[in-house]
Amino acid sequence: MNYGTETWSLSMALIRRLRVTQRAMERAMLGVYLRDQIRNEEIHRRTRVTDIARRVAKLKWQWAGHMARRTDGRWGLKMLEWRPRTGKRSVGQPPTMWTDDIKRVARSRWRQAAQDRVLWNSLQKTYVQQWTSVG
Repeated sequence: MNYGTETWSLSMALIRRLRVTQRAMERAMLGVYLRDQIRNEEIHRRTRVTDIARRVAKLKWQWAGHMARRTDGRWGLKMLEWRPRTGKRSVGQPPTMWTDDIKRVARSRWRQAAQDRVLWNSLQKTYVQQWTSVG
């Protein structure tokens, strides 16, 4: 379920959809139906599956650190810096970029922060917490 999620731009709506899917999968694993009215906490206690929001956020944070520390010149880091030239802008708020939520925790110099693994790993807890406290 979380294959490739480190490349997604996270949003609260996406986290909610992932959690709904996870709960449905856990119910299927236990053979429990919605009409049985068993609380989600009880289902989590029985399955002991990691919360999908925590897993997705942790994977993305680790991938961001890996990308920032890369020095081999591959296109991944270049894609983070690329800004498309599309001419006329669309109405409304610009779409969320992949680095927006990372910058919220590690500030605009997140690539320099990622070079220090101790600092980067300490910031990971804050980053994961912001997505697990949602919903």
